[in-house]
Amino acid sequence: MPQGKPEAVPDDGLTTRQRRNRPLLMVHTGPGKGKSTAAFGMALRAWNQGWPVGVFQFVKSARWRVGEERALRVLGDSGEGGTVTWHKMGEGWSWIQRPGADHSDDAREGWAQIKRDLAAETYRFYVLDEFTYPLKWGWLDLDDVVETLTGRPGAQHVVLTGRDAPDRLLDVADLVTEMGKVRHPMDSGQKGQKGIEW
Repeated sequence: MPQGKPEAVPDDGLTTRQRRNRPLLMVHTGPGKGKSTAAFGMALRAWNQGWPVGVFQFVKSARWRVGEERALRVLGDSGEGGTVTWHKMGEGWSWIQRPGADHSDDAREGWAQIKRDLAAETYRFYVLDEFTYPLKWGWLDLDDVVETLTGRPGAQHVVLTGRDAPDRLLDVADLVTEMGKVRHPMDSGQKGQKGIEW
């Protein structure tokens, strides 16, 4: 895609403007760092356009304070750009399932809320952060997710993040980015640090 020009223009009967304003389904997946960060960068652009933004986090605890949340909440409350609403699904859980912890009900209620918001066209831009994990663990019905996201009404953009995105989701997405990893400080035993991981 040199200089932002498409390599081919489909014969779909749409004008350039209609095609440019088509709502997108986007997936950021892969083993590398930066999937959520890229999605939050898109949320900043959406905020700047004056769009209402809904963030749904499926792994982070309500007790965790992450930088992106604080920044987007401050911007959303500033009265300049769009509004920002932040949802943390349940009490938080990790990418690694812990024995005795069952957060599947929280994930299902989170997905039910997203479905309600999509039907009501509550937001123009949605971030479904770490959404691939409840899919991977079988907590959500993949058929329902694909049908809901591909059939959403209006001009709602959706970006999902997380490792191991299912192929069926990748097949229906308009944009798929796979973040690769060459090296990470954790490879040499360093834990996450302020300003980098949160």
